[in-house]
Amino acid sequence: MEKACNSHRQPFLLLHLLPLFLSPLPALANPAASPSQIISRFQQYLQINTTQPSPDYQTSTQFILSQASSLSLESRVIEFVKNKPVVLLKWPGSDPSLPSVLLNSHTDVVSFEHSKWIHPPLGGYVDRRGDIFGRGSQDMKCVGMQYLEAIRRLKASGFRPKRSLYLSFVPDEEICGNDGAKKLAYSDVFKDMNVEIVLDEGPHSTLS
Repeated sequence: MEKACNSHRQPFLLLHLLPLFLSPLPALANPAASPSQIISRFQQYLQINTTQPSPDYQTSTQFILSQASSLSLESRVIEFVKNKPVVLLKWPGSDPSLPSVLLNSHTDVVSFEHSKWIHPPLGGYVDRRGDIFGRGSQDMKCVGMQYLEAIRRLKASGFRPKRSLYLSFVPDEEICGNDGAKKLAYSDVFKDMNVEIVLDEGPHSTLS
């Protein structure tokens, strides 16, 4: 069983992190969305069945692109391997000469046994404590949505990053990532992004 604990607090964790790499953060006068809207978007993502070995990447890609459109982010879909899309979003910085920041997450999740779940694993059920149950609620659809919700709130505040900020949503991570993140890391696309630091589900990675 997998759940995101006190999930209504998590989408704004990166608000304390992004300014360290970008530029000063102005005061947030008005939130960009209510907690219920934030949770609803997270539930929609959890309800897309991207379980290995047959993940529905088409639906997850369309969902991510719809979020990018709502945030006026640049977007592109790259298939280094057929039917395994890498979704790449960009928030251009005010100084494109500076190295960029990359926030990475993966779209696929591991399989599950229904009998071991107290709530449907693809339901995104929210209990009275505010915990959300669903495959991917920790590993790692929660992180991808935290990136997007942090950007949503930063944009609502009028903030613009000094460095360009990229978001990558990669496939295939739960089966070694050879056709997703690895292909991206060794590509000319990645070279052109001029990335200085990558944040993922583990400790940060510096590329200098």
